[in-house]
Amino acid sequence: MPASQKKVVVNKFPLRLMPSVRRVAENFSLKEGVSLNQFINVAVAEKLAHLQHEDWLAHRSKAAAGSIAKALQILDRPTGHAPEEVDKLPKGYVSIRRKGASGR
Repeated sequence: MPASQKKVVVNKFPLRLMPSVRRVAENFSLKEGVSLNQFINVAVAEKLAHLQHEDWLAHRSKAAAGSIAKALQILDRPTGHAPEEVDKLPKGYVSIRRKGASGR
């Protein structure tokens, strides 16, 4: 075996599921066309991704009010080009930002 290839070690982990949970998981794994083991691996990976994302959101630095205002100013700049048909706002649409600004 070449030195660049590494052996993947797969640990066995006995998992006890409630019978009702196992039945539902088996049914969905059959529908997906994968083994129950693969289905559970993907389900756990999805849950971990969700938890990691929540953790990231909780710990990321918050945007400063000045940064938000500056970004909104940039977005409000005229471009000199008319919007494409699919980008046009519906008639009668009023931005929440515009409503707040006019009420001051």
